[in-house]
Amino acid sequence: MTSFRELHQQKSPFLLGNVWDVQSVKVFENLGFKALGTSSAAIAHMLGYSDGEGMSFSELEYIVKRIASSTSLPLSVDIEAGYSRDIFTLIEHVERLYDLGIVGINLEDSQVEKDRKLVAAERFGETLASLKHHLRNQEMEIFLNARTDTFLLGLSHPVEATINRIRIYEEAGADGIFVPFIEKEEDIANIVTSTKLPVNVLSIPALPDFHTLKTLGVKRISMGNAAHDLLYTQLEKVISEVLDRQSFRPLF
Repeated sequence: MTSFRELHQQKSPFLLGNVWDVQSVKVFENLGFKALGTSSAAIAHMLGYSDGEGMSFSELEYIVKRIASSTSLPLSVDIEAGYSRDIFTLIEHVERLYDLGIVGINLEDSQVEKDRKLVAAERFGETLASLKHHLRNQEMEIFLNARTDTFLLGLSHPVEATINRIRIYEEAGADGIFVPFIEKEEDIANIVTSTKLPVNVLSIPALPDFHTLKTLGVKRISMGNAAHDLLYTQLEKVISEVLDRQSFRPLF
């Protein structure tokens, strides 16, 4: 099996199957996906929380345990901002996930209090460096994907801000860079050429097709919570038809 790290070095970007429960894992496995990643938003919504660390780490850990025990595919976990502002607690969280068999994490440079706000790049870089130092000392092989929310939060000059943050995160020891909500080909090309790290993008309606993303040098494509959201949109549509027709035929 190709290792999770090696998947980021292929000529073509690999598509990450974002999952939220064991049943979704089986769907992606059956379709031949090479790796899986949890969607924090999908798991949060499944448990009745809003995205942005609304659920507790222990709740996330339980879901990850069920998912990890059901698959042999490489599994990365979205740990949002770490479910703690204390570096020692963050490290403990990562260790607990590592013990479940995960091979990668997403750690984001924004935090949600009342609103989502970016953390100072230098401070987030220090967090990455401390975590990476610990992983190396403990010989824990975890792909550290640093997510920057410059585009997600709609900064006025997102490309410049993203490149500045990438330089800090690369120096701190990040293994990959995740830039959700980037969509313009020119912006993607500028970000990819600014770093030696593999760049990860997120499925949004205006994202270029996979062939174009390959040409631009993208190495990883994430689905996020799009598949999960679509399922419930379809569920509402079907149940609405059941009510309109006063029959269960739309379910079958």
